[in-house]
Amino acid sequence: MTAVTDEDHGKGDGTGKPDGRADGRWDDGLIARRAAAAEAREAEETAPPTPAEDDAEPQVEAYAPADGPLPTRLDALRELVGLSRARLDRDTLAEAGRVLDEAAARQRLSSRHTVIAVAGATGSGKSTLFNALAGAPISDTGLRRPTTSQPIACSWTDGAAGLLDRLAVPGRLRRRPHPGPAAFDEALQGLVLVDLPDHDSAATEHRDQVDRVLALVDAVIWVVDPEKYADAALHERYLRPLAGHAEVTFVVLNQTDRLPGEAADLVLDDLRRLLDEDGIALGEHGEPGATVMSLSALTGDGVPELREMIGRFVSDRTAATRRLSADVDAAAARLRKVYVAEGRPGLGERARDEFTDRLAEAVGAAAAGQAAEREWRRNASRACGTPWLRLWRWYENRGLPGSLDRMGQALTPPEEELTARQRVEQAVRIVADDAADGLPGPWAQAVREAAFTGAQGLPEALDELAVRAGAPGASKRGGGTETGRSTVPQLGGRPPKPPRPKWWPAAVLAQASMTLLQIFGGLWLVGQIIGVLEPGLVTPALIMLAGVVGGPLVEWACAAAIRGPARRYGQDAERRLREAAAGCGRARVLDPVAAELVRYREVRERYVTVTEFSTTGR
Repeated sequence: MTAVTDEDHGKGDGTGKPDGRADGRWDDGLIARRAAAAEAREAEETAPPTPAEDDAEPQVEAYAPADGPLPTRLDALRELVGLSRARLDRDTLAEAGRVLDEAAARQRLSSRHTVIAVAGATGSGKSTLFNALAGAPISDTGLRRPTTSQPIACSWTDGAAGLLDRLAVPGRLRRRPHPGPAAFDEALQGLVLVDLPDHDSAATEHRDQVDRVLALVDAVIWVVDPEKYADAALHERYLRPLAGHAEVTFVVLNQTDRLPGEAADLVLDDLRRLLDEDGIALGEHGEPGATVMSLSALTGDGVPELREMIGRFVSDRTAATRRLSADVDAAAARLRKVYVAEGRPGLGERARDEFTDRLAEAVGAAAAGQAAEREWRRNASRACGTPWLRLWRWYENRGLPGSLDRMGQALTPPEEELTARQRVEQAVRIVADDAADGLPGPWAQAVREAAFTGAQGLPEALDELAVRAGAPGASKRGGGTETGRSTVPQLGGRPPKPPRPKWWPAAVLAQASMTLLQIFGGLWLVGQIIGVLEPGLVTPALIMLAGVVGGPLVEWACAAAIRGPARRYGQDAERRLREAAAGCGRARVLDPVAAELVRYREVRERYVTVTEFSTTGR
């Protein structure tokens, strides 16, 4: 089919019709007949394909095997993006989202076609090679630069309209190969060849079109010439970033007819060296990778070999799958820094125990245990001590202002309260750093935010626990509801009265008996002194001495007996307060942190699934 150039479409009065044509009709001469024939050809080329022509066969949507790795990887990448939206910014996930969108769009289109773009620099001869493969001068060639201003497509079979719509190739630039060996080559059935504008064009819109189409095609043929094959713009902007797409890449050294002798082989070897430095695997010795060869599109030398390679590539019908797999690999490589942790992050038992120890220290669990033990001993001493000693202690602690008991109930100084709060904050900060150690930046930040958010109000919650558990020095600060301020207890408090053991009544009875002996013996002696009773000092003195000596002995025996239970009571009080503080810290800090770590492990598993079947080794 004869190509219609842009110049042909640009003549006339701006309506696409020759000058002087008012109503679209000519009424005389040879020129009219020629114009009508040209108009008919143009209408045929620009007309949208009819269902009978373009949709004669149903398009297969699932080009990947049902049991292949690509659907699994795409599903994992989709779940990965969904789980990460709340933790990662939109720009970080943009490339993965684009890959998913393009994969879904490609899967909805024809599986019988392979779209291959022909790309190159200005003057590299890519349009000449495009025409040589198509067997017809479809794309304009010449000295005018840039020659190709828009993508031109040549489809060997019907059914590629959806693919070309996706590439935004205008209808007037969609061609079929010229009838001949190239058009009827069985291996090329399903090929869609696209000639791109120059990637180094001075026109910005041309470069934008190249970038857009390269992101959508199944494969690409890079055409380089002996002068620009080492161009930094080509290697740094395209070849190096697309190194993972080596299996769907052809690199063709064109214009070898300009090189004398063995110069073509030397240039080709240097081109291979540059591609290897770019990280592109070369498909040599049966290994998967890029195809590198030399030819001359002008003379036709090497073109049949390239056509044969393209035919094998197209007939395999895996180009789209390999291209999408490479896109997934590239997206996963970009996301590696936000998903792959250093070491094994998490909260170990040691970190949890240290956090509990710090909270117990902040809430005063050890002091509460010691206070409980002292309170047990004090109650035992009051119950089993001599009446005279208890009377003296009552006199000292009868509640006068400034007494030691009152001072013990005074409010905790602000300095001590501030220290307790600082200990809680330090405990939260340390456990957050331990949990986030080794995590990628966004997830480490999420773990710290979860810890600090949960820690809000933790000191007040520990205060309430301390009051309920009866830690030493507890009291309420604030004016209560009457003053409009919330009543928040401080860290600490007075322990509740310990329970009395069953043997205490017997000890109290024994102490009372000793007291009665003292009183009885003393009254007997007084009666003898005043002459009421008959003289005889030995018996009352012995009775009184027995009471005097027996009282301290009973008190000493009780003190020895309560030593173990008092210690156990203090340890139990410390344990209860410690467990209460640990439970509060776990609910407010450790559980939210653990939830973030679980979320990270979930996305890490999805990321492993995405990269598990990598085809590029990334």
